[in-house]
Amino acid sequence: MTKQENSWVFYDWANSAYSILITTAVFPLYFKAAATEAGLAATTSTAYWGYANSFATLLISICAPVLGSIADFKGFKKRFFTFFFALGVIFTLMLAVVPSNQWLILLICYMLTVIGFGGTNIFYDAFLVDVTTEERMNRISSNGFAMGYIGSTIPFILGIALIILAQQQILPISVSIASQLAFAITALWWGLFTIPMLKNVNQIYYKERVPHPITNGFKQLFETVKKIKLYRSLFLFLLAYFFYIDGVNTIITMSTAYGSDLGIDSTSLLIILFVTQVVAAPFAFLYGRLADKFQAKRMLLVGIFIYIAICMYAYFLKTVLDFWILAMLVASSQGGIQALSRSYFAKLVPKENANEFFGFYSIFYKFAAILGPFLVGFMAQMTGNTNNGVFSLIVLFLIGAVILIRVPKATDIPQSSSISR
Repeated sequence: MTKQENSWVFYDWANSAYSILITTAVFPLYFKAAATEAGLAATTSTAYWGYANSFATLLISICAPVLGSIADFKGFKKRFFTFFFALGVIFTLMLAVVPSNQWLILLICYMLTVIGFGGTNIFYDAFLVDVTTEERMNRISSNGFAMGYIGSTIPFILGIALIILAQQQILPISVSIASQLAFAITALWWGLFTIPMLKNVNQIYYKERVPHPITNGFKQLFETVKKIKLYRSLFLFLLAYFFYIDGVNTIITMSTAYGSDLGIDSTSLLIILFVTQVVAAPFAFLYGRLADKFQAKRMLLVGIFIYIAICMYAYFLKTVLDFWILAMLVASSQGGIQALSRSYFAKLVPKENANEFFGFYSIFYKFAAILGPFLVGFMAQMTGNTNNGVFSLIVLFLIGAVILIRVPKATDIPQSSSISR
């Protein structure tokens, strides 16, 4: 890879520590413990946790296209990336220093980390068009996801080891302090490995600055919405993406609850989560290579049909071994389908409007976390069987596949004749 490609890929290595330690594994439990200690009922703290996640996600999703439209002007993309990156890292570090009995301050800091993480990813994804050629986008995007899976395992091991050693009183610190150290490791990891991105990656495709860029950013957004018919391939892909990525995200987010219903203890679930991260890395690399040979759209369809097979297998799931097999099947396609979705979309967007369109991409990704969990919950409750809930996700994957097949080639995407370099 070139210096620019390598630096871009390393940001996936950097921010994946946040995804696993703050979003998934450690902070949710830490917050629940802090809220319980402060006298909040379990249902109340769960509700506050849900509200915080929903509000922060909604805020960054609504702002994404507008911020992207402004960032398309020369010099703004890097500034926005740096601002949201700093916001995320600083408030992740704050989680390590705010006293554990201050549950409300912890929740506010967490919301700011969600905004920082989500905001940074909009511009990070959009930088893909600046760091590489269209011919190499599948490979570079896949390399990013693969490096993210590998990179996330190191701080995850360090953080979990600190907590377990504290629990067993091998380390003379409390579990609360061990968790805070895990948050500090996350912030430092995220900050340190983002330095290459900040130094070596710059905006190549842009629109020349105009007076009042914020006002013009809004105008550009409205113009794009009015001309939506010109971008039929792009928005048809986003519609397909909305359905199949909803299924992917639902399987990821509901996996621990599903495992618990099978009677798998929390320690085993953490081990399965760790092994899934490790196995997913080489498969993400593989998807990138195969996409270069067989085209990204075909490999996306392969990934979708593997997820359909996963849903069918989940219907017959009974044992811990079955859950392990299911987890490895997920690992085989999880990173690949996400990476190729990013690179396929990057090829469709007009390069000088990449930030604006990746803002829409972010909205579809964020809002594709509503229908799937509801569908699983509804079917599980109606039938009294969680397996039926997971099986019902086949509908989302089938709809996504049908729409994706109908997406025309990228040649009909209008490109501006005034691309600045």
